[in-house]
Amino acid sequence: MEWKKILVTGSSGLIGSEMVGYFCNYSQEVVGVDNNQRKEFFGEDGDTSAVLSKLQELPNFRHVGLDIRDRDSVLQLFENERFDGIIHCASQPSHDLAARIPFVDFEVNAMGTLNLLEANRRFCPESPFVFFSTNKVYGDAPNHLPLMELETRWEFEKPEQRHGIDEELSIDHCVHSLFGVSKGSADLMVQEYGKNFGMPTVSLRGGCLTGPNHRGAELHGFLSYLIKCCVTQKPYTIFGYKGKQVRDNIHSLDVARCVYHVMKNPKCGEVYNLGGGAKNSCSLLEAIQKIESLTGKKMQTSYSEKNRTGDHICYYSDLRKLKKDYHEWDVQIGLDQIFEEIYESWKDRF
Repeated sequence: MEWKKILVTGSSGLIGSEMVGYFCNYSQEVVGVDNNQRKEFFGEDGDTSAVLSKLQELPNFRHVGLDIRDRDSVLQLFENERFDGIIHCASQPSHDLAARIPFVDFEVNAMGTLNLLEANRRFCPESPFVFFSTNKVYGDAPNHLPLMELETRWEFEKPEQRHGIDEELSIDHCVHSLFGVSKGSADLMVQEYGKNFGMPTVSLRGGCLTGPNHRGAELHGFLSYLIKCCVTQKPYTIFGYKGKQVRDNIHSLDVARCVYHVMKNPKCGEVYNLGGGAKNSCSLLEAIQKIESLTGKKMQTSYSEKNRTGDHICYYSDLRKLKKDYHEWDVQIGLDQIFEEIYESWKDRF
């Protein structure tokens, strides 16, 4: 399938840049919106200007330096361009940083998404809108499921729950980070534009979306930053849960493949959990063991008893709903390959 013109917001970030590279193979033109605000959020570690330079080598890519909070500019862009599909990756992406910059966090994540949805409704309502939400919309609700402590990880106690967290888990009656709330607001708005206006809008609630092009800042990009710390021998702090907290990891290329199938056959106001699933899950302790084995270096770690607000003890995505609706898609890149690619990318940078 080929589209004439695709919009990717946050096009210089990890997932946005992967979308650009992937959809340049399937669209006559890919327009990327990005204002490198990651540099403002995370300093030099977040600077994506080098990524943009590489993207601009693609013959059918065009960059627009626009802030999605600027409603008039967003509306003007959509009126001028009339996109055939929108992949919305732009965000304030840090669970921790949100509490320091609550206005900016909400304006980018919630209001920026609303600006894009309304522009889409006014000028190209038939075009699919895929939004990158987050598993943080569930707050700490997963922590209230029965868990058991194993030697190196926490695990769901009941065998029937070991498919992972599904989309039926309530987002109410739990503690969220401010990031979880701002993304949750956007997530609900994406659903409502689909349900109220019949628009093909889909929210993907991501687990740990990662890959070798991740910048890996301290406040965002867990796995990449962890490997970076080992390579550079920078101290790393483990926050709570004995380091046995579990996450599922999915390679950005598998994410792009998923979005391709969703874009081909989008639903109206639908939600899917997206991650590596149980087979690509690991605890922090297990990740450290893998990294030390891969690099031959000992991680420099310290431990804090206080966990991050709203953080998950054990979370991996139940992919059954996503696979049922998009049966041609599955996770193809395993955990070992993910670790190896990220490690090689950091070796090349130092």
